[in-house]
Amino acid sequence: MSLAALTTAFLLLVTLGYIVRCWLSPFGDCRKCDGMGHELTTDRKGKPKRGRDCRRCHATGKRIRVGRWIYNRAARTYRAGTR
Repeated sequence: MSLAALTTAFLLLVTLGYIVRCWLSPFGDCRKCDGMGHELTTDRKGKPKRGRDCRRCHATGKRIRVGRWIYNRAARTYRAGTR
């Protein structure tokens, strides 16, 4: 098998895997707060305590995946164009 065919097969496999992941689990952990929904701060003694709510995920800890966001936009555009 040539290198180009092997590379193409690998990229196709990764792409299909990501599509399946977006289909089965459209929401992933927030990258800013690591899925906690808030940041951790420390008090004067150095003990961790709960900080402010995460502004990116609105304290849910979950964000929509990029692939699912693209699919939602494409589906919305298709539905709006076929009315």
